[in-house]
Amino acid sequence: MGLTIGVDIGGTKIAAGVVDEEGTILSTHKVPTPGTSEEIVDAIASAVEGARAGHDIVGVGIGAAGYVNRQRSEVYFAPNIHWRNEPLKEKVEARVGLPVVVENDANAAAWGEYKFGAGKGHRNVICITLGTGLGGGVIIGNKLRRGHFGVAAEFGHIRMVPDGLLCGCGSQGCWEQYASGRALVRYAKQRANATPEQAQTLLSLGDGTPEGIEGKHVSMAARQGDRVAVDSYRELARWVGAGLADLASLFDPSAFIVGGGLSDEGELVLGPIRKSYRRWLVGGNWRPVADVLGAQLGNKAGLVGAADLAREPDPVM
Repeated sequence: MGLTIGVDIGGTKIAAGVVDEEGTILSTHKVPTPGTSEEIVDAIASAVEGARAGHDIVGVGIGAAGYVNRQRSEVYFAPNIHWRNEPLKEKVEARVGLPVVVENDANAAAWGEYKFGAGKGHRNVICITLGTGLGGGVIIGNKLRRGHFGVAAEFGHIRMVPDGLLCGCGSQGCWEQYASGRALVRYAKQRANATPEQAQTLLSLGDGTPEGIEGKHVSMAARQGDRVAVDSYRELARWVGAGLADLASLFDPSAFIVGGGLSDEGELVLGPIRKSYRRWLVGGNWRPVADVLGAQLGNKAGLVGAADLAREPDPVM
């Protein structure tokens, strides 16, 4: 099928990369993420043009945070960009002169891990991304499952706690309020405020107050054995594992892949997640248990996955 370009739209930069059929990135070009939705379209085109220089490109895949229609052409709604029913495919195609498909960014990352990373060899995989929020993707029977309207696998907004914490989506008790980078920092601040004597290392990495704790401080302190930091990771893992157990009841995958920034901590987070998952898995002592694997592609997964999905046929039959 030839070379394609994957585009990853981040909060501070837009990255485009030329990717071959083996998932290898051959060249990249990055531009700053501008402030308005129309400027972002221009920036995407600029990144694509910068990456494609010297390459014969057959298509472009864009990973966008938000609800993308099943035709892979329109962003229904994006939480961090003012896109509402945005015809992104049409606009970018007009600027770059190449076929374009638009994918949800978590779906793109899931596909990248399934095809070229931790999911290689599996037919049925559920991916979750643990970052500032919580996203995911579903691959069943070697196919990315987007749902009838294209907006499946918004796992972060499964309601885990009725009338629980208010979420940015407007609902309450969403999974990502209990299993995400934001949640981890909240746990650490609460525990450091309650038992500062058990958080000396953690507090010393910030400004000395619970309010000054940041995500990087929690991971650094946990690696040094700080009690509050370690307990905060365990609380995070408890919620992640409980959610995976629910997803196992729905999809029965052979593997879960945990990606996103928090997965970079490796066994510090994966070990407790596995323990929690087995704890909450219905019939877990008598049934096969899916692997819980760490992602392998890191922050390249979305770009690589979007590029490869540009080679996939239109899913709308």
